[in-house]
Amino acid sequence: MLSKKRFEIPPVYWSESQHFAGMGRQKLAAFCERLKRRYCNLRLKLLSSRIAYIFICAVFLGQLQAVADTLGSLDPTPTNKMSGIVLELNNRVGSWIWCDKTTHGQQCQFWKSFKVDRESQVTNAILWITVDDEFTVYLDGRELGSGTDWRDLFAYDVTPLLGSGSHVLAVDAYNQLLDAGLIAGLQISYADGRIVNIVSDTSWRIVSNTGKRWKIKTEPEAGWPRAKVVVSSSGEWWNRPRDIIAKPLVQTARLAFWQTGWFQTISWGACILIALFSVKLIGQLALHRKEERLLKLERLRIAREIHDDIGSGLTQLVLNGEVAQRSLPPDSKEHQQLEKICNDSRRLLAGLDEILWVLNPQWDTIEEFVAYACKYTEEFLKPTSIQCFFDVPSQTRLAAFSLPLRRSLLGVVKEALNNAVKHSGATELRFGVHCEGNKLLVVIQDNGKGFDAKSVKEQRNGLKNMVQRVEDIGGRFKIYSEPGKGCRVEFGVQLAHRTSSSKFSRQKDSGFDMEDTLII
Repeated sequence: MLSKKRFEIPPVYWSESQHFAGMGRQKLAAFCERLKRRYCNLRLKLLSSRIAYIFICAVFLGQLQAVADTLGSLDPTPTNKMSGIVLELNNRVGSWIWCDKTTHGQQCQFWKSFKVDRESQVTNAILWITVDDEFTVYLDGRELGSGTDWRDLFAYDVTPLLGSGSHVLAVDAYNQLLDAGLIAGLQISYADGRIVNIVSDTSWRIVSNTGKRWKIKTEPEAGWPRAKVVVSSSGEWWNRPRDIIAKPLVQTARLAFWQTGWFQTISWGACILIALFSVKLIGQLALHRKEERLLKLERLRIAREIHDDIGSGLTQLVLNGEVAQRSLPPDSKEHQQLEKICNDSRRLLAGLDEILWVLNPQWDTIEEFVAYACKYTEEFLKPTSIQCFFDVPSQTRLAAFSLPLRRSLLGVVKEALNNAVKHSGATELRFGVHCEGNKLLVVIQDNGKGFDAKSVKEQRNGLKNMVQRVEDIGGRFKIYSEPGKGCRVEFGVQLAHRTSSSKFSRQKDSGFDMEDTLII
């Protein structure tokens, strides 16, 4: 090691040490120590530089060996499928072709159509192409790649893209300065051993710059001239390429169905239709709410006018009749006529009160309907000997109860009470209202004599009217009766039902049949 060797002062430093001969031994020893350190540092630096140089050379040689190994393991052709290709390309590619005239900054479009046999499968298809100066190549309208150096030959494996039938090669070429040309060759190998070469020659066509969809046309147009051979492949311009650059294998893109254009187009169309339909529904809903609000205001106005005009007029008529009655003898004919007029006016006032209750939108709730129906039942049965029992909830939810529902259900209640008083001979009547979710069920049951089906069929106008009223609002009506066991009438309705639906669909949903619902 360096530290174990004896240190010797080089001659170059000896004259400098003699200069300090007159100094003391102690100073001389310190000076020598400094010289020793400087010399050691110098040798260490030289050694480090040599090691770094050796390391760099080793790395460089290793890289060269790796490149050599890689090149040795590679097939001399661009891909494994390109077996048999040699640098002599006379049989693989054609001649250099271009337009009739060559100019600076010129763009030239080449078109070539060919067919692939249907009888045999394509096992290998390689396209070689280059252009002086730049190009972009297409197969059946699909871009394969591009190149910018005419001294290199670009190779494309197009085997996956060549199915049986007609195909189109299209090249968009560009010349910057001086000479220009395109040279290309397509070698197709079939399973039966046949090899077909399609090379650049005068069979290629020149497409005008205004051509549309020319990359996928299988037949040339009349105005497309033939290409001109500029230099043959064996000419002095270019005999062998500087390099053959293999492009990656062309793989057919496999897209999921939701990534395809047709699916995305349909999806966007569906979204637009849904958006338009939603806007339409929102507009209709807003218009419907506005109509309902205006209708309620109109109903309230009509109810007020009826109450203020007709109601007050009838009340004044009753009061005047009662005053006139007092001035006449009780047994006189005029007194009896006035009494009849007063009674009729009171009945009209009672009917008018019912009309006002139906019209007023403030009473469009279940709670108000139950309260009014119970009050009406009590007043209707008060002159009779029938005792009434009520089975109604103490509290009902404040759900909307439209005008058609209230009017129809109240009409059915009145018809059922009228039938019970006239025909049942009952002593008790039970009036019940039940709310289950969005369903409202009304039950009227008496302990009268009941009836049978035959007697009802002859005189069933009242029952038909009740059934019709319930069907008009989309409800269900049922009646149970046996002789001597009273009668039970049930009718219910969905509170969320749209009363504007067709009458025929409501009749179908009600499922009522007179003979089926009458239980004897």
